[in-house]
Amino acid sequence: MKFGKSFVAVLLGGLVLFMAVLASSETLHKLIHKDADKASHQCAVTLFAHGQVESAVCDVPAVLPTALVETTPHIEFSVLSTAIENLPHGRAPPAVVSSQA
Repeated sequence: MKFGKSFVAVLLGGLVLFMAVLASSETLHKLIHKDADKASHQCAVTLFAHGQVESAVCDVPAVLPTALVETTPHIEFSVLSTAIENLPHGRAPPAVVSSQA
């Protein structure tokens, strides 16, 4: 099955290239069609040469990988308290400042 698809793809690609060569060379076109130089002549090569070729439109959606990003808020707060309450007994600063004069 895979070989068959590849063969058809190569065959169709070669056919498009062959049509482009025939459309660009009037001499090669005349070898296939004797009336190729007449104004009323219409074939696939002349349609291809004049750009009258329809192509299928294929919209391919862009698939973008999504990454889950999880954030946790960083909350920081402080509580004011006196330093005396936090120090062990006997380690507090003096309650009364005495000045020696």
